[in-house]
Amino acid sequence: MTDDAVYRALVPPVPPGVARPLWSVMIPTFNCAGYLCDALRGALAQDPGPDAMQVEVIDDHSADDPQAVVQDFGRGRVTFYRQPRNVGITQNFHECIARARGRLVHLLHGDDYVLDGFYARMEQAFASRPEIGAAFCRHFFVNARGDKLAVSDLEQPVSGILDNWLERLASEQRIMTPSIVVRREVYETLGAFDSRLICAEDWEMWVRIASRYPVWYEVAPLAAYRMHENSNTGRHERTAENIRYTRLAIEMFTAYLPPDRADRISRRARETYALSAIDGARSLWSRHNRAGAVAHLREALKLSHSLKVIAALARSFLWRPAVAPE
Repeated sequence: MTDDAVYRALVPPVPPGVARPLWSVMIPTFNCAGYLCDALRGALAQDPGPDAMQVEVIDDHSADDPQAVVQDFGRGRVTFYRQPRNVGITQNFHECIARARGRLVHLLHGDDYVLDGFYARMEQAFASRPEIGAAFCRHFFVNARGDKLAVSDLEQPVSGILDNWLERLASEQRIMTPSIVVRREVYETLGAFDSRLICAEDWEMWVRIASRYPVWYEVAPLAAYRMHENSNTGRHERTAENIRYTRLAIEMFTAYLPPDRADRISRRARETYALSAIDGARSLWSRHNRAGAVAHLREALKLSHSLKVIAALARSFLWRPAVAPE
């Protein structure tokens, strides 16, 4: 067993004789019951029936009551599993994958949702190109109320398998979890999400997949990623933990990259997120989170000392008192 494998739970195949739908829509939740009806509504509006789609909510021992939402909105169509204790995001994701019986697994965060046509377009992609390991679509960024804020950049003008995708994805996270579907057998081959990461765990997984399989891109924006302060990313942003885990993810997946380009790609990713950390520091400072702002600036320096980063840091002293980095 490799050192990395220690941190990636095995995903056993579905036992023989178990009914296999095409789809497993697995909805991990943690203290997001107020948004769960949107996730369920988007999936159930496209429901082809229980023989073709498993829909299950897997709750990480929330303080709110997602089971009541499932009972009220799912009306017997959606199953529910509650962790006996809080296990954290990566272990809850593993529970989702392990419980999935379908050939295609869609991890749909309980605070995100999909739009009409998502499952039909994804199904067409996998049917037309059986060699792909995953398929994803363009996505909207939405706020807590569900208002559309922006749409992700267009990766290519037409739907199809992406060229040079590993390098592009390793340079910058470009896939939000509700927008991607993965063959279950890919998880069986590569293992589950890495338990060392509680942020950027999705980026590391998508790069891991892209290093081994072709990936399909759907140009239509058919998923919505909700941005709010109580999301997993939002909680960790306040202390710069999101940036620290991003740095760790880059260190981990550099080993998956072509050796002749790995250092260059890694430097580009580190610079991108150093600049992002500086932007995060500005935002936190404006919200009077001084400690969080300083933590972001320190993480920026741990990521990169490029000229762009040093210049951005120098400009940062125009809007805050000087803080000596660690």
